[in-house]
Amino acid sequence: MNSPQTQGTALITGGSSGIGSVYADRLARRGYDLVLAGRDPQRLEALAAKLRAAGRKVSTLAGDLTDRDDVKAIEQRVLTDTSITLFLNNAGQAVLTPLVESDADKLDHMLEVNVMAFTRLAVAAAKAFNQRGRGTLINISSAVALAPDMLNGVYNASKAYELSFTQALQIELAGKGVQIQAVLPGAVATEIWARGGRPVEQLPQEIVMPVESAVDAALAGLDQGEPVTILSLPDIGNWDAFVAARKVLRPNLSRARPAERYSVNTH
Repeated sequence: MNSPQTQGTALITGGSSGIGSVYADRLARRGYDLVLAGRDPQRLEALAAKLRAAGRKVSTLAGDLTDRDDVKAIEQRVLTDTSITLFLNNAGQAVLTPLVESDADKLDHMLEVNVMAFTRLAVAAAKAFNQRGRGTLINISSAVALAPDMLNGVYNASKAYELSFTQALQIELAGKGVQIQAVLPGAVATEIWARGGRPVEQLPQEIVMPVESAVDAALAGLDQGEPVTILSLPDIGNWDAFVAARKVLRPNLSRARPAERYSVNTH
């Protein structure tokens, strides 16, 4: 893994396990030093020690993204550490029970991570990279951003928010030297399923992607310059058609008069 090439530093949230830990391995192999952020200091340090032994500089930031002070600590690191050239906005929570059976406090905590912390950290990375004229921002969303009929409605909505936010940021920073990618995994074999109340073993195994395959595919999409990477979609033309349909809608989303089908017949 030791590489004489340096790509700067990658800061990874949710870096101690699952998708984040595999990204840490892959980015280290690509020549990045690392800052690993997560809730479990022991797991963070264990992974950091492994990566240091392979020749990379690795530091850790233990914190909980439902705690605003912990979010601000990561935010300040992103804003002030000029060695950071890649930010992986990976940390997330999931509540996967039906809405009417879900605990409201758990939904609140999920939104704190998936929306509030996600936004604050992405904006910090965008500001920093825009000022420096270079950088890579990867936002991990989910394929359920496109499927409101699946899983939990609040979880799906938070992922749809992440996708929409990323697309808006791509438009705002176009031509500024900042690469921004939204990654939309389907079901990936990580701990998030068990923590969300639906262990991955309960899913049809033909829809579950190994975490290593998911990260490798996401990085291939990054290398190809994809703004949105849908990991298991066979035909990218399906996504292109989806985007094209949205562009057809756009000119008619706001007009001075209602559509004719809403005309009121007063006679």
